[in-house]
Amino acid sequence: MYNKLPELEPDDFYYNEQGYRVFTEKYHLKRGHCCQSGCKHCPYGYDKRTHSIKK
Repeated sequence: MYNKLPELEPDDFYYNEQGYRVFTEKYHLKRGHCCQSGCKHCPYGYDKRTHSIKK
């Protein structure tokens, strides 16, 4: 069974200088859960070094 991802809107992400897609806080909130990947704009407070959520 797969989780259905929300449809992408223009302000859900941007491309950084290296050409990688970076998801915004808005997109993460719309998605509804932390992916535990250490995302730059994680609204859930996930710390990739300690593998814990601080919020």
